[in-house]
Amino acid sequence: MKKVAVIICAAGASKRFGGSKKKPFVDVSGRAAFLRSIEFFADRDDVKQTILAISPQDDELVKLKWGANLSFNQVKICHGGPERFETVANALKLVADDIDLIAVHDAVRCCLKAEWVEAVIKQAAQKGAAILACPVVATIKKAAAGKIVETVDRRGLYEVQTPQVFDAKLLKEAYEGIKNIDKASLTDDSSLVEALGREVSVVETDTSNIKITRKSDVAIAEAIIKSRPKPKPEGPVGPYIEAQW
Repeated sequence: MKKVAVIICAAGASKRFGGSKKKPFVDVSGRAAFLRSIEFFADRDDVKQTILAISPQDDELVKLKWGANLSFNQVKICHGGPERFETVANALKLVADDIDLIAVHDAVRCCLKAEWVEAVIKQAAQKGAAILACPVVATIKKAAAGKIVETVDRRGLYEVQTPQVFDAKLLKEAYEGIKNIDKASLTDDSSLVEALGREVSVVETDTSNIKITRKSDVAIAEAIIKSRPKPKPEGPVGPYIEAQW
């Protein structure tokens, strides 16, 4: 069994979300979005490290409100940067030397399924790099100056999701070469791996693995969570039970 480290990215500015509360900390059906994301990895035997990357300005809030639970579950906290790639780069410094695979996940993508997590980790273990992605089903238009200039052929197009899982040495190598890449094009980690000429496998999902971006997305996420059957806990109830958060 390969050892996995999970990086939960929660350092974004949440500019499009608005309001006084950042989207990783917004309540989604009773728990903060970032906690729900952590839970998908917390009980896996192969996950040996969980690293939560937050903005320095959120340090006090996170430690005061959730610090005890995060510490109990050995979740390490690091500070992210203004850009996502800076956040992941900082978190990589905390990854232990004996880790085989590194999973990078958006804190606000809290509607995962356990089978998707299992599938993408398994695929990355076999191929070296794998991501979750959903086939594009909408009609895509390219526009300029308020006018449509092209209807894009959607065949073969995928909407990229997380977690994205990579061989640990491969991801670290990819980040070492970041200085040679246009930073404006870095919207996900697989782009860095692709720049090395390495193949990235796709594990197909559906649109329910949404990323909370705007306030209206919270209601959608809650509806998705409500529509799914709740798994029955086996054995003693652990610290991730809803009432304890």
